[in-house]
Amino acid sequence: MSGGVDSSVAAALLKKAGFNVVGVFIKPYQPKAGIFNFQFSIFNKDNCLWKEDREDALRVAVKLGIPLLTWDFSKDYEKRVANYMIEGYRHGITPNPDVMCNKFIKFGVFLDRALKLGADYIATGHYVRIKSRRGPVARHPFTLLKAKDSNKDQSYFLYALNQKQLKHCLFPVGDYTKPEVRTMAKKFGLPNWDKKDSQGVCFVGPLKVSEFLKKRIRQKKGRVVRKSDGLVLGEHDGVWYYTIGQRHGFGLNGGRPYFIVGKDLKKNILYVDDGSEFLISNSKFLNKSQIPNYKLQIKEFNWVTGHKKLPLDCKVKTRYRQKDLDCTILKNGSDKALVKFKENKSAIAPGQAAVFYKGEEMLGGGIIV
Repeated sequence: MSGGVDSSVAAALLKKAGFNVVGVFIKPYQPKAGIFNFQFSIFNKDNCLWKEDREDALRVAVKLGIPLLTWDFSKDYEKRVANYMIEGYRHGITPNPDVMCNKFIKFGVFLDRALKLGADYIATGHYVRIKSRRGPVARHPFTLLKAKDSNKDQSYFLYALNQKQLKHCLFPVGDYTKPEVRTMAKKFGLPNWDKKDSQGVCFVGPLKVSEFLKKRIRQKKGRVVRKSDGLVLGEHDGVWYYTIGQRHGFGLNGGRPYFIVGKDLKKNILYVDDGSEFLISNSKFLNKSQIPNYKLQIKEFNWVTGHKKLPLDCKVKTRYRQKDLDCTILKNGSDKALVKFKENKSAIAPGQAAVFYKGEEMLGGGIIV
């Protein structure tokens, strides 16, 4: 129970259904006070930090008449999520900390501890649905489906889960839309029914990523170069603070936006384009001059419901909230895969997750190389 409305309603629904519910607040990783300038240059003063979130979770637990435990996984967050994020940016990729948070924390150490204490299931406020196919021939009985609310669907962040984990998972709010969840929270009398959704990084809350990184990766001025003609437009603070596809003004030409299209780590050069050659749609842009049948390599690939027969035509997301794209998974060896797009695709950032779908079912995914 994070203190947010989704996990609170999940607890209320489970209690209403007759489950013996125990709430757990997970203490996340928090930057040490000595590292940061706590004039809220990094944290938005209008957002709650973990202590206030815990108080909200406690108020909900009291209202529901259930116990609330607090488990400190801050060291696990720092080791498996925060450090992963920092090292990813340091090496020029765009890491996805929310995927690792789910893989190693919520469905890792949290699930393990819950089972050791005698729990049958863990439940979260994720917007995703789980379907069970029981029977003696069902080798992979648990399937993850997109949530009813397409605007809130979080299946993208759960591609790394396996059958052993899903056996013990419940996702009570996946069958509802966000407005329906808020309405239920109000009817249940939950004190946080109108609390704003969290927009922060999973392990630390509200966070300006660039400032977080600048405290851990040394700044180094470099050139901003226009890709089309090699013209030097200005300076940046270090290529590791930026991601492919990011829109940035750089204080150039009166704040005119540029899109980051490439990075040279060795030379510390950031390549940008003003967008004139790109089709901009749904937070992505497509370079129409790219080579047809663009292929993408994936590592650490995970099939949620077992290996599929290849080649496989399906849909893919290379960013959260991105429109599903047509693709073909050509081959899959050990934990690697080769994927071909049926439309030219740029702004793909190495380190991000590529997650695959067949209809409503989330098949699995991996890390873009």
